[in-house]
Amino acid sequence: MWVLFAFVSATIVGIRDSFKKSSLQGNDVLTVLFLNTLFSALLFLPFILLSRYSELFTGSFFYVPTGGLTQHFCSVGKCLLLLGCWLCSYNGIKHLPLTISGIIIAFGPVETVIGAMLLYGESLNVLQWVGVAVSVGSLVAVSMSGKKEGIDFRHNRYVWVMFLSTLFSAAAALYDKLVMGRPEDGGMGNSVMFIQSWYNIYQTALLLLILLYRQRSLRKQGQGAVPFRFVWSIVMVSLCEVSADLLYDAALQLPGCMVSILAMVRRGSVVVSFFIGVLFFHERNLRSKIWDLLLVLLGMLLLYFGSIE
Repeated sequence: MWVLFAFVSATIVGIRDSFKKSSLQGNDVLTVLFLNTLFSALLFLPFILLSRYSELFTGSFFYVPTGGLTQHFCSVGKCLLLLGCWLCSYNGIKHLPLTISGIIIAFGPVETVIGAMLLYGESLNVLQWVGVAVSVGSLVAVSMSGKKEGIDFRHNRYVWVMFLSTLFSAAAALYDKLVMGRPEDGGMGNSVMFIQSWYNIYQTALLLLILLYRQRSLRKQGQGAVPFRFVWSIVMVSLCEVSADLLYDAALQLPGCMVSILAMVRRGSVVVSFFIGVLFFHERNLRSKIWDLLLVLLGMLLLYFGSIE
């Protein structure tokens, strides 16, 4: 069941990334990220209040318990990791073709695999190792495809920013396993709804402080406000984000879940974002990129079949 949750989450993430691309066109990265986080926090707020002042969600997955200092500290930790991830990935998605940025993002789970083996003692079978190798090969292939569009992977700063986002993402995935994983699997067993709700609230507050500080600095320099145009795709990013994260975190608490495989399958979102990039953003050099995408798909399938042996 946890593998099914991962595939559904991957589909939603792919749609989310296309909405991100649309939201960021001509818009300020920091403002869009703040609004995405704010809307996500507002989506969780009713669950916090109804859990506190009624019994509507008592005993269900959507119940948000009253946490202590440890639980809030865990939420702040996730907030900081994902803030780094989002700042990097938003800038990369804005400045790179979706068909390329998506495949770079798909490399993140390879880093998660290494971390899971080192920290949690997870081991991969032969089929899963082949899947990891194929995924690495897809990254090499897309770097060659990028050259046809004038994107030099070694010297393009947004490529490196995207790689940095994958490191933050891998760290967040491993952190999720620790904080929300089942105690019998070495996790702390914290409520998914609690961590998800409060990390969004803390991240909203932190981003607001950053925005206010930037605006104050711009005013001192005699500059006006950063241009911004509201588009509804900003709201859709938040809806997709919340849905995908809840599915992912619910999978973490299911028996037999392996965080390395869960993270790798979730990056199958590249398939969805790739085709949206082709259909709606009219991106180029599709013939070579199709082969890159097929390598990603092959890696995902090998990991999937290896996980159900």
